[in-house]
Amino acid sequence: MIMTPEIESLFRDVDQAKPDMRATWAYLVNHDSGSKNKAAVDALQAFAAHTLKKCGFSVRFHEYEEAGNLLVAERGDMTKPFICLVGHLDTVFPDGEAAERPFTIRDGIVTGPGCLDMKGGITILLSAIRILAARGWDRHPVKILISGDEETAHRGSKAARDLVEEASGGFVGLNLDTGFADGSVVLGRKGYAVYRVEVSGVGAHAGNNPEDGRSAIIELAHKMIDINDLADHEAGTLINVGVMGGGTVPNAIPDKAWCTVDVRFTKAAEMERVKRAMAELETKRYIEGTETKAELKVDIPAMERTEASEALFARVNDLAVSCGLPEMKPISTGGGSDSVFLSRAGVPTICSLGVRGEFNHTEREYAIEETLYERTKLLLAVLQTI
Repeated sequence: MIMTPEIESLFRDVDQAKPDMRATWAYLVNHDSGSKNKAAVDALQAFAAHTLKKCGFSVRFHEYEEAGNLLVAERGDMTKPFICLVGHLDTVFPDGEAAERPFTIRDGIVTGPGCLDMKGGITILLSAIRILAARGWDRHPVKILISGDEETAHRGSKAARDLVEEASGGFVGLNLDTGFADGSVVLGRKGYAVYRVEVSGVGAHAGNNPEDGRSAIIELAHKMIDINDLADHEAGTLINVGVMGGGTVPNAIPDKAWCTVDVRFTKAAEMERVKRAMAELETKRYIEGTETKAELKVDIPAMERTEASEALFARVNDLAVSCGLPEMKPISTGGGSDSVFLSRAGVPTICSLGVRGEFNHTEREYAIEETLYERTKLLLAVLQTI
């Protein structure tokens, strides 16, 4: 595909809008929005909502008591297949971080809390929408989903469920989350689950009446081996019994023991297998008189790499190259993002289309300024031609 006059014109709009784009980026970074500060996250959601309303979007929220809200912005006939643009406005940083490390550009490198993850991506999203709205663009219906507790995996809200419901009906998903320094984009992400396994036994004195005891620790030891054996590296299923505890003193048969289990998986069917096995673990006994409870504490689905997402990537990458933008490489990774919920809704999705950089979640976090404009141009080209 050869770059069209329409795309060339959109690219010129990006070049002219650079000062405004930098200002938006700075505004977002210079306002704390740690996941634990609901009011701060919601304030930035309100800023994004105001911008999108000015661009002709209708805006509503899924409101949560303990977590930042989920912003839903729509433009066009939403009964038809729509493009779904996704991001989040919470960060991992505490209050006061923005004042200590404000938005800074030095030699083309941007620093500041959340500059990469993912306030640069939100800037791309808002900037592209402003440019298209000024041109009266209405090629497809568009739904924008910006969550407020992505960094905590939505454990304090129902956003995971709401994202799946809102994304249903989309035909393309584009997530402006953290871009990789080498230009890679993500087509697959491992799912993530955490179990807490608790065993109750019968306490007894280890010297006087050990026969009356039922060791919770020994029961758990057997079961930790069973849990470890659930791993299937060829299938991409990883199991780690990472923390354990139990008992009180050496001369007492322990009546309590526990462990936490980390599960990573690439296919929903594999997680279902693990769930069945963990349920069976509750009824299985090595030592009669013990009881086991396996509680699923975290359950984040996998973003499965599909033929549809591969085809979408091929189209987007060909478009990028033909427009003089950097070629991309599709990868799969272990880190999570809200793209997994688009995947669960059946929407072909490309993730990590945000600004490029490294070291998110740390004070070393940085983004490459030029990629703000590069990725905005890419998003505009995709929306113009998809």
